Amino acid sequence: MNTYNQLFRNIIFVFSILSLGCSTQDSMVKDQIIESEMTDDHVSFLALGDSYTIGEGVSESARWPNQLSVLLEANDIEIDQTRIIAQTGWTTADLINAIEGADVSDLKNEKLISLLIGVNNQFQNLDFDSFKEEFDQLLDISIGFGGEANRVFVVSIPDYGVTPFGSNNAEQIGQELDNYNAYMSNKCASRNIPFIDITQISRDLSDAPNSLAPDNLHPSGFQYGKWADKILPVALELFSK
Repeated sequence: MNTYNQLFRNIIFVFSILSLGCSTQDSMVKDQIIESEMTDDHVSFLALGDSYTIGEGVSESARWPNQLSVLLEANDIEIDQTRIIAQTGWTTADLINAIEGADVSDLKNEKLISLLIGVNNQFQNLDFDSFKEEFDQLLDISIGFGGEANRVFVVSIPDYGVTPFGSNNAEQIGQELDNYNAYMSNKCASRNIPFIDITQISRDLSDAPNSLAPDNLHPSGFQYGKWADKILPVALELFSK
């Protein structure tokens, strides 16, 4: 009887060890899967543009790309870094030249790319046909950075004619910017790239309190927040594809 009990306990012990080994192995596999999934969810956000992207007159955290990154993270999209290639006064040609000299090798393979450019082409009364050619080139560059077109989006040019700075020529400014935005919208539609209209937000807010930076020309952090709210659903849709 004692021999039978001892044999039974030995059998139970062996099965316990085997079960423990399987559980440990399963746990290791699960940990690897979770770690892999977390790594895949990490994204670099590259924002290309001019003063409206670099956020002239506002703090770094108030720029719309930075505000958008915060919103994305709140929706479980891990943004490892938000890189901005933009300067106040840049035209499409300036942005192309800056990109050619930029080192983006440290960005993650998984990228979100935004493009907002053109206001300085209009302000400097540069050739519109040249703008179209250069915008098309920037769209190709953006797609090249992102690796695939469905992680690229374009943001419209806001209407600075509604600000005190542009009030003396508001109608012409608005009409010309409508032409720029219409071209970009049509080009994006032909390539199945989201074009996000924030121009109406700039017109609705106009020069209302808290809508402009201290220079009375560029948007405030509050207005950029409105842009980020408008862009967020489109960005999330890109990650769902």
